[in-house]
Amino acid sequence: MPQQSLIKGLALLSLSALLFATMGVLIRLASHTVDNATVVFMRNLTGTLLLTPFVLSQGKDFLVTHKPWMHLWRALVGLAAMYGFFYAIAHLPLSNAMVFTYSSPVFIPLVAWLFLKEKITPLMLLAAFVGLIGVGLVAKPDVGMFNWLSLVGISSSFLAAMAFVTVRALAATEPATRTVFYFCLIATFVSAIPMCWHWRILTLQELYYLVGAGTLATISQISLSKAYAYAPAGKIGPANYLAIIFAGMWAWVLWDERPDVLAIIGMLLIFVALMLCLPKKA
Repeated sequence: MPQQSLIKGLALLSLSALLFATMGVLIRLASHTVDNATVVFMRNLTGTLLLTPFVLSQGKDFLVTHKPWMHLWRALVGLAAMYGFFYAIAHLPLSNAMVFTYSSPVFIPLVAWLFLKEKITPLMLLAAFVGLIGVGLVAKPDVGMFNWLSLVGISSSFLAAMAFVTVRALAATEPATRTVFYFCLIATFVSAIPMCWHWRILTLQELYYLVGAGTLATISQISLSKAYAYAPAGKIGPANYLAIIFAGMWAWVLWDERPDVLAIIGMLLIFVALMLCLPKKA
């Protein structure tokens, strides 16, 4: 296991959030013409195809794991969260979809305490809730966040928290690439089942969006897995909130959606939450 470093963990998780927010933009563009089942399958298939050459070059010993059931659990809960998140992206404003997915840091300390017995400190809880308030100000909750889609978003958030905490547990013995490869491989086989009813030929533009999203998501997951190898899930989880800011920046550049005063205040609160996660000693 890598030497613990909160700074490295936060940096890698911030990179993961940037890549994931960019992936969200591509998923949103693809969802105009591609159904959710196909989007999820193509994202996982792309990750599997990208990682297979590397895994094969490492030899068969690289695939040996003593935690097959934990890999299976991480893949299933992560895949369930993915279905919900991608559905939210297709049916809600991008910032609203992101706020559901990245409210998972609120659940992470609780899940980490339940499954990993990690200590919950008042500072960790404060960071999580300050970040959540900031997320709400950036996302501007409207009527779209208070219908039945809210259940999909909140469920995805909780499932994502469970997946993040499982990644932390796997990081104690598993290389990040192996963890991501098993996730992609298992998720590809499971998500292939609905394709019996949804399969069709995709256009070049659709392939561009979906392969690009799958590539960014795979790199994002590797960064996330490495991040949780450096620091406890409960301490660095609020760094996930940065995806809201990154998504807002993309929305500004692509659709001229400019942040207002409340959004700027929300961004500041998100950074306060991140500062609360930083070590108090050099």
